[in-house]
Amino acid sequence: MTRREAAMANFLNGYNCSQSIILAFEDMLPVDKATMSKLASSFGGGMGRLREVCGSVSGMFMIAGLLYGYDGPETGQVKADHYARIQELARRFEEKHGSIVCREMLGLDVKHDVPVPEARTNEYYKKRPCAEIIGDAAEILEQYINENPIN
Repeated sequence: MTRREAAMANFLNGYNCSQSIILAFEDMLPVDKATMSKLASSFGGGMGRLREVCGSVSGMFMIAGLLYGYDGPETGQVKADHYARIQELARRFEEKHGSIVCREMLGLDVKHDVPVPEARTNEYYKKRPCAEIIGDAAEILEQYINENPIN
């Protein structure tokens, strides 16, 4: 199964957008699955259904931080290099979807949605392109990792 397929399957199995990405890359991460899943649990629905940055984008950024990030009170070039990496991932995602903002991609008028998620029914999946968006995020991240070997 490809990382794209794994991320999409995670979403179809009920994980949120961010968890779906994280769990598709869990074999590469220095943190256990349960901890990563809990960390990512706040970022579904564009950050707790606030409809801000897409959860799959947040998931890409978390993985990039674990794989390439810094762990001190960095300033200067180390921080700039990492932020450039994050901006590159965002650019690639935005190039494909026109935005990294959940509500813009889903065509929603609401800025802060109700906290209760919709039931995951066949109708839900028909009206939400989230599985494909998540798959795209997984592909973008995998391609980036292949182009930029981890030290």
